[in-house]
Amino acid sequence: MSWAPLESNPEVIIYKFLSRLGVPEKWQIVDVVSLDPDMLGFIPRPVLALILLFPTNDNYNKLKDEQEAKILEKGQKVSEKIYYLKQKISNSCGTVALVHCIANNQDEIQLGDGFLKQFLEDTKSMTPEERGAAFESNTSFAASHQDLALEGQTEVPSEDNPPIHHFVTFIEKDGTLYELDGRKSFPINHGPTTKDSFVEDAGKVMKEIMNNDPDNITFTVCALAAKSD
Repeated sequence: MSWAPLESNPEVIIYKFLSRLGVPEKWQIVDVVSLDPDMLGFIPRPVLALILLFPTNDNYNKLKDEQEAKILEKGQKVSEKIYYLKQKISNSCGTVALVHCIANNQDEIQLGDGFLKQFLEDTKSMTPEERGAAFESNTSFAASHQDLALEGQTEVPSEDNPPIHHFVTFIEKDGTLYELDGRKSFPINHGPTTKDSFVEDAGKVMKEIMNNDPDNITFTVCALAAKSD
């Protein structure tokens, strides 16, 4: 199964997709223009999550395999409070990333009634694999994603020009920085952080990912943040 890819277009995500998911208007998706520490200070606070959009090429696949092998060998601690689902549908990574953003910040986001709130309630006791299967069969996600993906496209992908980008979420939970990538086998623990230093700490990890593919400049970062007064 494959969906049309979702572009990192805040205008589409802010006013339409977040609203469909039941996210209150006080929260928005904003572009992060630079990962330089001085520029990160301009993002409206608080920031609940960061989303990295990047190329999924051989460099990404190699880094993914090496990272997972290292964790399987040495182990890692992952909070039981982390909500994580496996991506089973091609090109659904944009919606999966938003679900990860919202699901792991329900203490801050007073999620309105709707299909996302019901989905999170129904799947809270499931494994990541089971959540991925439930997501795959949820027609509300599919319909909303498809509508907004087609509206946001500057060029509709084809078999000759397939999408190659991927969305990944970064959050802070219980004093730890986590990377939530639905294509990986598990959440990635990137070490200690705080609510105050989360943005800068996540920025350092994103820079490492970018440095893994230095010839590519097609990286985009967005933040789920409070609206400015």
